[in-house]
Amino acid sequence: MNVQIEESWKQHLQGEFDKPYFEQLTQWVRQEYQTTTCYPPGREIFNAFNLCPFDKVKVVIIGQDPYHEHGQAEGLCFSVKPGVMMPPSLVNIFKEIEDDLGTPMPMNGSLVRWAEQGVLLLNATLTVRAHQANSHSRLGWQTFTDAAIRVLATEREHIVYLLWGGYARGKASMIDREKNLVLESVHPSPLSANRGGWFGNHHFSQCNAYLAAHGLAPIAW
Repeated sequence: MNVQIEESWKQHLQGEFDKPYFEQLTQWVRQEYQTTTCYPPGREIFNAFNLCPFDKVKVVIIGQDPYHEHGQAEGLCFSVKPGVMMPPSLVNIFKEIEDDLGTPMPMNGSLVRWAEQGVLLLNATLTVRAHQANSHSRLGWQTFTDAAIRVLATEREHIVYLLWGGYARGKASMIDREKNLVLESVHPSPLSANRGGWFGNHHFSQCNAYLAAHGLAPIAW
């Protein structure tokens, strides 16, 4: 199949594109986009990959599925387009960055700048129906995104994996902790973060220290 995705990822994931599940997934997603409102816009479905080539990945953050209200999703987990009100989880992420690194809260919630520095902002499910969280979670996207995590874990090393919340932490078994850094905590959503375990986790400074220790430029969070 001729999937419109960044070339290095296309090479590493070509085997997935040729499998029956992916052909079925493509048909389902195409039908959904033709018959109802879905997010992100079609051209941004693979934004996480397109903005962060395979060999440039330094950090992986795993989300569950895209934001499902108008104008929010831009194909990057936790990220919203400039001008859109920041969701509470993203506000808590920026609060922890400020406490951890002293970096002030940014003017908008777009994380494109992170992606361009080597942060793979990967939702396990890449599309969603408007106003219906997890509505595409059974279409087969997770088979594809798990394959992306596995190929990174197999062919790359010295990557920092930030696993926030039970869902993301469930991916830890795919990652070799001897070759990479895995940092886990509760989810930054208010429901989880306010119970303790999010604020003060120092994931961002730990991440940058690990990258620097392996000769890699830290992320300007």
